Amino acid sequence: MQETCRTRHYAVEAVLCDMDNTLFDLVRAKREACRSVIDYLGEGDPETLFSQFLRGVHGFEDHENISDYLHDLGIYDGEAFEVCCRIYEDVKLDLVEAYPGVEETLQSLRDGGIGLAVVTDAESFQARRRLEKTGLIDYFETIVTPDLSGRRKPEPDSLIYALRRLGVAPRGAMMVGDSAVRDIAPGRRLGMVTAFAAYGDWRESRVADVGADIILSEFAQLRRFLSIPGKG
Repeated sequence: MQETCRTRHYAVEAVLCDMDNTLFDLVRAKREACRSVIDYLGEGDPETLFSQFLRGVHGFEDHENISDYLHDLGIYDGEAFEVCCRIYEDVKLDLVEAYPGVEETLQSLRDGGIGLAVVTDAESFQARRRLEKTGLIDYFETIVTPDLSGRRKPEPDSLIYALRRLGVAPRGAMMVGDSAVRDIAPGRRLGMVTAFAAYGDWRESRVADVGADIILSEFAQLRRFLSIPGKG
């Protein structure tokens, strides 16, 4: 049941967080990185380049998307491709910043004895770089990526892996994420409390269709819904 006017408090032992667009705005960073690549090239369209990463031909992080775009423009060159990749990665990482209230909220949860984990489809190297850049990495007891769990979301493997690492049963945990399909659905199947990060949903899902227990307009709202020991 979604929370609207009445606030229900959930007593959970652990919170599992998606990373990209839940803790910080990766899509904005990627779009600006694509713009910087186009500025370097002196031709092309940044939104068209960004759309290359959404096709599902290569991974969402894969530089082959940039290679394909250069080939589409008819300007592929090995050296230029390497420069484009460096620009893309440097700008993207530089612009990754935690959403307002994220660090304070994580601190409050940790101080209340709630276990914290990141569950992401990003590669381990990318996940750690972003969490280090945002200063969030030390708040999490475990960071679960597909190379650890063996499968990507929406398969539940990464969530199950994180729960086992934290020593918590699904019904004693919450899943927070910006994707109805990749975060909320597997959390619900496992019997977890689910919180939809609507503020990070660049896909603009219909909230009524998400099926989450909680709808968040900002990450800091988590504290309203959790029974945290010692919270005033």
